[in-house]
Amino acid sequence: MLDTRNRLLDIVEVYHGAVNSSQVRLAEVFKPAIQRMAPAILVCHNHPSGDPTPSPDDVAVTRAMVQAGRLLDVDLLDHLVIGGSRYVSLKERGLGFS
Repeated sequence: MLDTRNRLLDIVEVYHGAVNSSQVRLAEVFKPAIQRMAPAILVCHNHPSGDPTPSPDDVAVTRAMVQAGRLLDVDLLDHLVIGGSRYVSLKERGLGFS
């Protein structure tokens, strides 16, 4: 969660997925930000395979989080996928942020 100047307010682990999947409920992703009145969030998750290439599901969830954030007035600044010692920014790649 980030404040209006994009400074870190808190880090919250919302989900702990399985080796190859995780079901994401948007209400649970945004709940901590709403409780803290945080105007922005940054989401990240890992790919245990070590390959940070975003999956189609990653892009779909990002798109849904962006839309939900607009309705809730909480900006999703980025969605990062971490794999091994690398990461991919979905925002930089324009995936789900349109």
